[in-house]
Amino acid sequence: MKPSIQFDGGTLIVQQVPPNFLPDSFVFDDRIRAFRGPAIAYHALILSLHRAQFTIDDQARDYIELVRPHKSSRTPRPYQKEAVNAWWDQGRRGVIVLPTGAGKSFVAELAIARADRSALILAPTIDLVSQWHDNLLAAFGGPIGVLGGGVHQLEAITVSTYDSAHIHMHRYGAKFGLVIFDECHHLPGPAYASAAECCLAPFRLGLTATPERPDLEETRLDWLIGPISYRLEITDLAGDFLADYQTITMRIHLTQEEMTQWTAARETYRSFVQIRGISVGRPGGWQRFLQAAAGSTDGRAAHRAWLESRRILHETPAKLSALEGLLRKHKESSVIIFTNDNATVYRISKALLIPAITHHTDIKERKSILDGLKSGALRTVVTSRVLNEGVDIPGANVAIVLSGTGTVREHVQRLGRILRPAEGKFATLYELIVADTTEEFTSQRRRDHIAYNR
Repeated sequence: MKPSIQFDGGTLIVQQVPPNFLPDSFVFDDRIRAFRGPAIAYHALILSLHRAQFTIDDQARDYIELVRPHKSSRTPRPYQKEAVNAWWDQGRRGVIVLPTGAGKSFVAELAIARADRSALILAPTIDLVSQWHDNLLAAFGGPIGVLGGGVHQLEAITVSTYDSAHIHMHRYGAKFGLVIFDECHHLPGPAYASAAECCLAPFRLGLTATPERPDLEETRLDWLIGPISYRLEITDLAGDFLADYQTITMRIHLTQEEMTQWTAARETYRSFVQIRGISVGRPGGWQRFLQAAAGSTDGRAAHRAWLESRRILHETPAKLSALEGLLRKHKESSVIIFTNDNATVYRISKALLIPAITHHTDIKERKSILDGLKSGALRTVVTSRVLNEGVDIPGANVAIVLSGTGTVREHVQRLGRILRPAEGKFATLYELIVADTTEEFTSQRRRDHIAYNR
């Protein structure tokens, strides 16, 4: 009886194979008297059995040849061809790192055409799923399947949110020979990672501009997708394939009264975390602070003080005044204003009569605003974090960062929003920070990237 492989709920069941030929992730399942392992191990398992010259009864694989020509008239840029070739030569498994605006979705189209296997593309948001659907429909013709947003349609090329893939991969994990993870830095999270592990696709491609994560979990991408096979940074493409740009940091000063209030609030917060021995900058530190703060009067006072210190920095009239000056200076430009919180978004929107987009914005209103920006009918939008990634506003050439986290990824993503290439385009990112406060340290942390060290 020859060896057999079956797909079962996101796992593989193997019969009649000596244990020494199985990947380490396989264990003996006493319930069925057979070895079982994660579906992601399919590629390694098949290679091992082929090398040992086993004849295999492969009942697991349910994917097909795609047999759809790539109809795009676009000519691949040299680095796009290099990226696909590098991925292919690495065994068709790996991550391609390219900056925002460099055409990662077109790289994916080239990979789909070359792999010629049924393909599943995962993206973090419904907006991105919609963009992928339209691009793939134009590139390969229909139908294009969709999982997510209330749609449940499976096709040889299917686009899904990570959330929907997490729910359904145990059913559909054998139906695709190629899986593409857009914005793959999201993947190492526990729920999303399970979607990758329950899929047997031997060909895997990750796309991102910034694979690094604050929790350092990007190392898991080697297992979930494959190692980085090709990488270029903003500085490698700026001026040629991306818009040339500059970044300007503007230091804003608090009034004496504001500084006194900020210093007092900051001291209340710092005193509490020091007494409790909490290092907020370390992984899990912020969660430790919130737990400790909830358990005492001093802790709740410390949390209120932290909120007050942030409010002072975010709401100082000096920032609003500087913002108004920049908007006057760039009144003919397409401008995106970024903040760290929705409250500031709505305050600026109301004060300056600027359209706002947050995660609360209705889908139709959001689309109307984005369409207005793309057509030029609107010139400015204010947002928090929802436009950090996955939104294409080709004409945007000015970004104004009023506040944000200390993560490098967020800052690089915000810069990337204004680097879509156009003839004669020059982009500018302004970063407004309050002098002599924690915002200076936050700025230094998030600018720790080659894009800000030209």
